[in-house]
Amino acid sequence: MEELSFPPVPSEIHEVDWEYTMRREMQEILPNLYLGPYAAAMKSKVRYWVRFEDLISKHQGKLSILQNLGITDIICIRHHMEASIVKPNFPQHFRYLVLDIADEMTENIIPHFRVANSFLEECFSKGGKALVHGNAGISRSAAIVIAFVMEKFGLPYRDSFLYVQQRRFCVCPNEGFVQQLTEYEPMYRARLHIQNGHRSEIGGYLKRKHEDDADDDIDDMMLPT
Repeated sequence: MEELSFPPVPSEIHEVDWEYTMRREMQEILPNLYLGPYAAAMKSKVRYWVRFEDLISKHQGKLSILQNLGITDIICIRHHMEASIVKPNFPQHFRYLVLDIADEMTENIIPHFRVANSFLEECFSKGGKALVHGNAGISRSAAIVIAFVMEKFGLPYRDSFLYVQQRRFCVCPNEGFVQQLTEYEPMYRARLHIQNGHRSEIGGYLKRKHEDDADDDIDDMMLPT
């Protein structure tokens, strides 16, 4: 099968000595893409630090911080039961995408990947910057960002997870999301091949992928003699 072409993964990384309190802040994962908790986009005006090379803001409202960073688009992820708490707070200032996702192992998150990816690509094509947040910025929103990194740069789940974790150490998608992210790699690759006109080659690729995964499962079950 003809190889797909992807852009190189950005190698720049801010040197961060991770502290527990930093999980309440947003971090820049890719140029112009931030990941964080709902606290990063709340209306409340509380003490807040943003650790970036050229920006340290103290005692600023969240709106001012987002505007100073140049944020233009926000993906807000919440379960419908959280809607009265986790919600778009600045719709007059930013373009929002609200995704209804429960942080549960049985939640089907894969359909949301393409919706979020399209939203982010549109944002970046216009020169914008985006923040992706859930409630804690650890599981659901992390899964959305990991999926974007996977498809954008042609990475498998593990590499994408490690890339995001280097920038926001506390990310930890639940086990159900991890399984779906692992399954997403052959899915997005097959879709991209079809878009590039290689439909006839997809069946063989997926068959080989399935056989490779089955072999890995057998190897994992074998005990040393």
